[in-house]
Amino acid sequence: MASSSDAKQRGYRPPANDEERLLVKRVSGLAHAGASGALKKIGFLSDRELELAVAAANPSGAAMRAFGGYENAERCVLAFSGSMEMLSDEVFEISCVRLEVHGGAARLTHRDYLGALMSLGLTRETLGDILPDSKGALLYARQAAAQCVVNELTSVGRQSVSCHFSEEAPQQIHERDERRVTVASLRLDAVLSAMLKLSRADACTLIRSGAVSINHVQAVRAHETMYENDVVRVKGYGKYEVCAIGAQSKKGRTFITYCQF
Repeated sequence: MASSSDAKQRGYRPPANDEERLLVKRVSGLAHAGASGALKKIGFLSDRELELAVAAANPSGAAMRAFGGYENAERCVLAFSGSMEMLSDEVFEISCVRLEVHGGAARLTHRDYLGALMSLGLTRETLGDILPDSKGALLYARQAAAQCVVNELTSVGRQSVSCHFSEEAPQQIHERDERRVTVASLRLDAVLSAMLKLSRADACTLIRSGAVSINHVQAVRAHETMYENDVVRVKGYGKYEVCAIGAQSKKGRTFITYCQF
């Protein structure tokens, strides 16, 4: 069987809309200023935004580093300077806040926490990862936003909360439960059908409805090819990753390994 490392990965996808083109223009200006010696930052950015930002910054020659407040953070601030030595953790000015829920933390979702934070007038760019746990959630945020949360957030949903700065580490993420299946092809509808245990017709319906995105970009074609490390989000079903693409079976079907977050 061929090694999964032989499988192709999705290449760079250029900006797809005005919002993404504006981000690219903004990052290019910041990166060139950073290359001249000024310390510049942007974010927090999603993985799609980070993909665009890094590509836009590369021609500047600036040193750059993405950091989200802890190792392997999903949302990151991207910083630019004339030297990597200037890009220590401290320059990102990211704080961790413990949101402690007084009763009923298990009933609150990531969306509940994000909605409560946005109701304070904070922008998504100032807020990093939100990590719900049994006590409430850990929030990573730019320092000014973190101070606002500590001073002003008193409830999430119908639950009262208290907030304080914290230095605790995020809980260890358990090993993902990987599953191996075969698919007739690497088309999106075929892979989606296998991961969600739906018919291909139902998978196509989800795609046409706008419920499916690949790496934060809305999918519009059922025949789009899937690649290793693609992350698929499906409204109402969750988030999945194509972890590995293997060889073909004797019947011409392709082995894939996937997991659900």
